[in-house]
Amino acid sequence: MSRQPPSPVSPRPPAAVAPPTNFQIVPRAWPRVPLLNVWADDLTMAQLLDRLDADGGLVFTINPDHLYHLQTNAAFVAAYRSADFITVDSHYVDLALRWQGVGVTEKITGSDLMPAYCRRHAANPAVRIFLLGAAPGVAERARQSLNAMAGRELVVGAHGPSMQFVDDEAEIDSVLAMVRASGATALMLGLGAPKQEIWLARYRQALPGVRVLMGVGATIDYEAGEVRRAPVWMRRMGLEWAYRVLSEPRRYGMRYLRNARFLWWMAQARAGQYQDPFPHAGPAPRPQAGDHS
Repeated sequence: MSRQPPSPVSPRPPAAVAPPTNFQIVPRAWPRVPLLNVWADDLTMAQLLDRLDADGGLVFTINPDHLYHLQTNAAFVAAYRSADFITVDSHYVDLALRWQGVGVTEKITGSDLMPAYCRRHAANPAVRIFLLGAAPGVAERARQSLNAMAGRELVVGAHGPSMQFVDDEAEIDSVLAMVRASGATALMLGLGAPKQEIWLARYRQALPGVRVLMGVGATIDYEAGEVRRAPVWMRRMGLEWAYRVLSEPRRYGMRYLRNARFLWWMAQARAGQYQDPFPHAGPAPRPQAGDHS
């Protein structure tokens, strides 16, 4: 009997390459609460201000609008994951967290945080603030108001950029030079989400003298008296959103309707079924050495 040639051996398939590790919350000395595909830092206002005084940092204040963009915009996710502090800036986000059995001790809005920081350092000459954002002339009026409150030149610079600011490299270079020349140690940026968060994460390294950076939305308008905030009683009841819709229905009506989707994502998270649309998004890329210097 003739010997049959051995059957050819099928090549072994290459070992599967493990996918990159999903996003993990970096632990800190204080509690951090998972919030869909980012987190919330569980700090009181006083504790946050203490941390900023000690270490500085990049602060974002999260609300349903931000949570919507975090499900649709990878650059925004990367920017958020570059933050040093994320506070809960919404009564409804806070309630949704508590519905999941977690929560934060205190809700901290950008509209409360910026003036609190200014009051804390009104008499501290080591702190110098730059206001960037809002329509032309508005930041300057906010500067005058805050300096009158402080009784000194607390706000050392103010600028309302053009509508094309975030895409105009020449204007960005000019503004960065302006902030550096002012000697500011804190930058409050009011462009609205997602522009302000992406910009701060991208260019914070180009401002080495600035220790504290905040995305403050419409707060510059509030401080200038350009836009009125909701009455205190409405803020305490979590109805500031309703005041905004009634005041500017075209601007806020559809936005709040769209943002209500965050409740569905939070329900998915409670059931263990939420899926991060950007699980491998890392921190935002930063300028290479020499860029925007």
